Amino acid sequence: MGWIKRLYHWVLSWAESPYAVWALFLIAVAESSFFPVPPDVLLIALALARPLSSFRYSAICTLGSVVGATGGYIIGYAFWQAVGTYFFRYVPGFTPEMFAHVCRAYEANSYFIVFTAAFTPIPYKVITITAGVSQISFVPFLLVSIMGRGLRFFLVGGLIRLFGAPVKVFIEKYFNLLTILFVVIYILAFYFIPRLLQ
Repeated sequence: MGWIKRLYHWVLSWAESPYAVWALFLIAVAESSFFPVPPDVLLIALALARPLSSFRYSAICTLGSVVGATGGYIIGYAFWQAVGTYFFRYVPGFTPEMFAHVCRAYEANSYFIVFTAAFTPIPYKVITITAGVSQISFVPFLLVSIMGRGLRFFLVGGLIRLFGAPVKVFIEKYFNLLTILFVVIYILAFYFIPRLLQ
């Protein structure tokens, strides 16, 4: 976990740079559509460096994530037949079994599933692409994505704005443990979601 902590400090050192903001936006885009890198760590790092700008960073993260969700929807809607094999082969946790379970669950609970994934550590890319494959209505999908992602990232930004210094001390003291916990949640989400949807 040492390299992750080094990355955290590197990102924090660039918090004053406009490149860090672009990185936050682009990672949020990627995480919602094709790449398994959650933007939360970068959001926390930037907000900790400048707590008064935490809502601005939350907004940028939300915007990037919704743009990425739109991209994921388009991938599923228009290009799934061409790129589906790539996702099953190269994107961690994106298995045919999980994909099939999520597709079936969409028939009755599509917007609830989108909101739950948008707000929680559930890998969002699986949900956005499946939404496109299932061809659920785009406008409600977009609104639910904005709501779920906005609540998630603004909650993080709000906590840091209110408790900036203590939160920073806590994160730095328990960073390795928090990172491991996040990864465990991420893996468990991949393991249990298909079983819960059966």
